[in-house]
Amino acid sequence: MLFDTHVHLNDEQFSDDLDEVIDRAKEAGVEKMVVVGFDRPTIEKAMKLVDQYDFLYSSIGWHPVDAIDMTEADLEWIEKLTSHPKVVAIGEIGLDYHWDKSPKEVQKEVFRKQIRLAKKVKLPIIIHTREATQDTIEILKEEGAHEVGGIMHCFSGSVETARECINMNFYISLGGTVTFKNAKKPKEVAAEIPLEKLLIETDCPYLAPHPYRGKRNEPALVKLVAEQIAELKGIPYEEVARKTTENAQKLFGIV
Repeated sequence: MLFDTHVHLNDEQFSDDLDEVIDRAKEAGVEKMVVVGFDRPTIEKAMKLVDQYDFLYSSIGWHPVDAIDMTEADLEWIEKLTSHPKVVAIGEIGLDYHWDKSPKEVQKEVFRKQIRLAKKVKLPIIIHTREATQDTIEILKEEGAHEVGGIMHCFSGSVETARECINMNFYISLGGTVTFKNAKKPKEVAAEIPLEKLLIETDCPYLAPHPYRGKRNEPALVKLVAEQIAELKGIPYEEVARKTTENAQKLFGIV
């Protein structure tokens, strides 16, 4: 049994063959997934999907790249949607300094507001951070994010940074990059960080694992992530599958 903690099945790339994608995921042993919405259209689609499929859950938030577009009305709308029983997290939220659409100060303010919302509604948060690790960690500490905890999504930092995040009540989630031959840091994290603090994800349709790199990613391929972690740790695949699923269920409050 596998739990893909971060999918974008609400992406247009899945609009023509979603049922086939879901069937392949089930065949691969994926029993639960969290569909992530990060703006109005993707949140609306995520909410429709979780009503349609009993094994899908959703995380809703506002992506840092588009922080400049978020209004108070959007934040209130997200808060209202958190009353839905299948909304299990706020996110993906955070900081992204790679793209320059939203000024850093705007991103920081939107990030802080959403952490405060998560604390108010008592939901964990899913963190997106790109080229902004130190600022992300500082804000998490300043806002007391450890109270709700959450996930460092598609983690690409060092073992030391991973441990710092774990100390703030966060799980480290590894995706397709851990299978890339040149991905030194994710492999080190997979080997060094205790299985009790690891989660797996695809971030599909992005970041497909080797040997599918560059192609459309899908939830079935999360099995390759789990297999790579098992290999790096020198433990059975079944142990990685079982424990990462237990970790996800515990974090999201899913029985």
